[in-house]
Parts: sequence; C-alpha cells; structure tokens
Amino acid sequence: MTFPMDYSQEPPHSEHLIIQAKEPFNAEAPVTALVEFAITPEDLVYARNHGPVREFEEEIYTITVQSKGGQVKLGMSEIKSLPKTRIVAALQCAGNRRNEMGAIKPVNGVGWDSGVIANCSWAGARLKDVLEHAQVDVNDSSTHVCFASYATLCQDDKFYGSSVALDYGKSPENGVLLAYEMNDEPLSAEHGGPLRVVVPGYLGASRWVKWLDTITISDDESPNFYQQRDYKILPPEVENKAQATSLWSKYPSMTALPLNSVIGSVAKTCPSTVFVKGYAVPGGAGSVAAVEVTVNEGETWYPAKITYQEGKWSWTLWEAELTGVGETGEVCCRAIDEAGNIQPKESSWNLRGVAYNAWGRMKW
Repeated sequence: MTFPMDYSQEPPHSEHLIIQAKEPFNAEAPVTALVEFAITPEDLVYARNHGPVREFEEEIYTITVQSKGGQVKLGMSEIKSLPKTRIVAALQCAGNRRNEMGAIKPVNGVGWDSGVIANCSWAGARLKDVLEHAQVDVNDSSTHVCFASYATLCQDDKFYGSSVALDYGKSPENGVLLAYEMNDEPLSAEHGGPLRVVVPGYLGASRWVKWLDTITISDDESPNFYQQRDYKILPPEVENKAQATSLWSKYPSMTALPLNSVIGSVAKTCPSTVFVKGYAVPGGAGSVAAVEVTVNEGETWYPAKITYQEGKWSWTLWEAELTGVGETGEVCCRAIDEAGNIQPKESSWNLRGVAYNAWGRMKW
C-alpha cells in the first residue's frame, strides 16, 4: 500500500553524503572519509528512510508502553530521569554493499556502496529500566517486545515497526537502549530524535526504530511489513517478488549481520608500496580478532594493524602497508573473528541484496 508523502518540511540533510535516493532521502558517506574517524561524525552518518523525516518537540513527545496489564504513557523527562547508559555500537544497514551483490544479478532495494554504516556513541535509558518504570511485568508469558513509530508516513505499511525477543531485549548484557543522544549531542531528527531504539549487534534495517512512539509486549513478532516481508535472506533460487510472496513467512527475520570487512582507501606511497585503510565488523560469533590483506588474490595473506576497537559492538578500524607491489593491482581484505570464522571470498546472492560479505576489494 502506498500513502501520500510530503517531503517539503524535512530538516536540512548533510551535504557530505552521497545521495542514493531523494524521496525518501537515502544517502551514505564516502567510505574513504568514514575510515578516518573512530567515532563517525554526525554529518557522515548515513540516512536510511522509508518516508519523510519529521521534527518533533521533545517537551511534548511521548511514548506508549503497552502489555497485557494495560498501557502507560511516558514523556521524555521521565525517560531521561532513568539511569543513563552509554555504549559505542556500529549501526549498519542490511543492504550495505548491495551494489556489489547487484553486480552478480539484479536485486531489489536502494543501491548502496559500502558507506551505509556508522560507529557512534549512543546514550539513553536501558529498555529494561523503561519497562520496569512503566510497571510492565517482564516475566510474564509474552515472548516479544515490539517497537513502532506511527510518527511519520511509511512506504509499505501504516507504521514502521519491528521486534526482538523479549528475553534478549530486557537483558542488560545486550545493551538495548532507548537512545536520546548520539555522540554526546541530542539525537537529531535526521537520525530518529527525540528517541530511537538501539539494538547493538543487530542490523539497523528494522530493529533500530527511529522516532519511537510505541512499545508493545506481545506473544508474537511485530506484524509490520519490515519484520514479516522484508529484510530476510531468501534462497538464491527466489529471483522475483512473485516467487517470494509465499516464502516470506518461512524464513526468519535477520538479526546480526555476517562478519565483514571493507577497504576504505588505497594510496600509493612510493613506486612499490601501497598504504591501505579499512573497517571490519563482527558477525554473531564474537569480536573481530584480526584482519588480513593480500594483493591480486595471492596465496600470501599479511596481517593488518588494528588501530581502533572499542567494546564488543563497535567496528574495527585497520591499516596495512604492502611493499613490492606493481604499478597497478588490487588489494583484498578479509576479517577473522574470535571463534576463528573467516570472511568468505564470495557471498551468496539473494533477492533483497542483503548481508553481502565477500572479501573487500579495491584497485590502485
């Protein structure tokens, strides 16, 4: 279903992003710029939208928390009165590197390069504390916590929503926040302010709901389009929307994205030496333990130097200097996690073009 959209009242967007779609506004940072910062500056944080960006007055903004026991409305002042928690976590779109998968065979979705990721410091109230403050019985028989935003119109549904397992969401170890700050500043409208969900380690796609206004404790997953009929990895033989129609319900919603690494820049520092920089992100099996690089798909892999890594949810920045190279060539990179998993040379194709994690590559 399509709803009329009004984009005339949107706040200004960053001029440092590469626009991939104007309405809704979808844009990413040049990866060359991204890898220069451990914490991504706001003007390089990508924008992923399914409808117009709206601005809200924090003083009158409320969220509704509902469960079998009833519902409670909370204002921002109440949420901010709860203990403030700060975490560093990478926010990544499920379609990061989609254009590379699309080069194998056409896919459905906004065309993205490798800049649909941002590593930020988030601050807000723990979901567990909010639920307890709202006197929600988090030990009842319900199994899911659903997040929704009815605040702005949406392309494919009447609202934007998602859910995570209740046990996962209420566990302090998993770091799920209702965030009202990003990089020590109030969360801007562009990035979901005044309040958004932060689910460290999970894809941004439909889990980190922006402009959050409703939380529902439920026996079932969110019924929203983006939970049930999008952001799922279908088998490679499913090649069009018609084939996918009867299959969406048979496959789980995505949570963690796979182990991945990307080359951000390659610079020739002398006739036979190149200097390489990039980022890596963990999958669901532990932090990035190492990054390796090779030239022209050679048999020898060389260790890169990790220059930044902060906690279990941040990205990893790395660099490497390779000598004895020719006038032209190609650098490849791969990440290895704590469990010994190695980023694959190739990535399987899927209709939505999500979770692409083949070796990173860049020519000089």
